[in-house]
Amino acid sequence: MSASAVPAAVGTLYVVATPIGNLDDISARALRILGQVALIAAEDTRHSVRLLQHFGIATPLAACHEHNERDQGGRFLARLQAGEDVALISDAGTPLISDPGFHLVRAARAAGIRVVPVPGACALVAALSGAGLASDRFCFEGFLPAKTVGRRGRLEQVREDGRTLIYYEAPHRLLESLADMRDIFGADRPAVLGRELTKTFETLKGLPLGELHDWVAADSNQQRGECVILVAGWQAPEGDEAVSGEALRVLDLLLAELPLKRAAALAAEITGVRKNLLYQAALDRQKDA
Repeated sequence: MSASAVPAAVGTLYVVATPIGNLDDISARALRILGQVALIAAEDTRHSVRLLQHFGIATPLAACHEHNERDQGGRFLARLQAGEDVALISDAGTPLISDPGFHLVRAARAAGIRVVPVPGACALVAALSGAGLASDRFCFEGFLPAKTVGRRGRLEQVREDGRTLIYYEAPHRLLESLADMRDIFGADRPAVLGRELTKTFETLKGLPLGELHDWVAADSNQQRGECVILVAGWQAPEGDEAVSGEALRVLDLLLAELPLKRAAALAAEITGVRKNLLYQAALDRQKDA
């Protein structure tokens, strides 16, 4: 086989995390790779050029954002297949986490190109690590829908999810989202607002949702910048509260006509709730009467 017939080794796509605010958070490995690759695919080249200039990196930039990622992905694949290494970065934090890059990474993997993550800053992880909420199980929900109906519908889907819930939110929609969370999850549900993380005016404020909404509403400075909202997972109520409102309604109707024990037994058959729970609920209701 002639030398010209030998296929060239394909390049590597590096998915590189960049700082979310404090430039000191960039890793030595990230700086080395950004300086060595042939091309950097950036969400916003105007933003990223300032980062590169700060660290004295002269690697060429090319735009890779949500509006051109599908169309321009072939351009980056061609460079990779020609044996050049490419780095993918977003404006801040880890690419693909509520940022562009998914289509490029998927296409690269489908083409047999090696994809290497270069980890670093990520707003949701930073917020979770300092929030004091359960971190063994959590669910990242990204950005909520902008319209009220869609937003409330999405929140209803996870109202009884036991995992810590994490959301990104734009500052101009922060109050609306907190209000909807308060109404759907309950005003007493613990929550934390992480705002402008790693920056000069960083906020990490924990309060029940009702109080957190009012605290943000009273201070316009808290309605600016990059926001992460964390909400404690749902906890199944105990005792009388463990019985649904519909089951209690059935129980009340039967208690008006039947002896307590019979009413509890019949309510259990109708609703599927355990008889002992309904019996205790009936006793508690008689005491309160």
